[in-house]
Amino acid sequence: MTQKFESAIFAGGCFWCMVQPFDSLPGIEKVRSGYTGGHTINPTYEEVSSHTTGHTEAVKIVYDPKKLTYAELVSIYWEQTDPTDAMGQFQDRGDSYRPVIFVADDTQRQIAEKSRAALAASGRFDKPILTTIEDAKPFYEAEEYHQDFYKKDPTREALEMSQRLAFQQKNWHKN
Repeated sequence: MTQKFESAIFAGGCFWCMVQPFDSLPGIEKVRSGYTGGHTINPTYEEVSSHTTGHTEAVKIVYDPKKLTYAELVSIYWEQTDPTDAMGQFQDRGDSYRPVIFVADDTQRQIAEKSRAALAASGRFDKPILTTIEDAKPFYEAEEYHQDFYKKDPTREALEMSQRLAFQQKNWHKN
């Protein structure tokens, strides 16, 4: 029997910070950092950072839908981002850091839209939910030094994560 994997693409600021929350979950085959949504073929980090390619830093998550659903992934995604900030996430500013759920098909779109509507109706945030839901475009893996960055440079990763973690504690993990 062949195992059937599916993929999800999420953008939520620096891709370094988006890998670890998904990487160790049961059913995750791999999480890759990369670029998507732009007009340049196979862009480099330097090109994306110049804000001229139209790309957004994102992660592509390959997962086993028998162990973890797309809806569960979307729910986890929300907790990694500030969905009220359309032009960046935490210390990362600009269009290449915007929060986006890139959907592969109508099923993913329906799940993402329903989840976004539920979050908006929850009253958790006093500002509108600005995360966009867009059709997936080609995903280009980032250079190897960006992959699994949290394992390669945990000290720098912790610095990158500090504002994000404070936001999560305030908005998602209230006691």
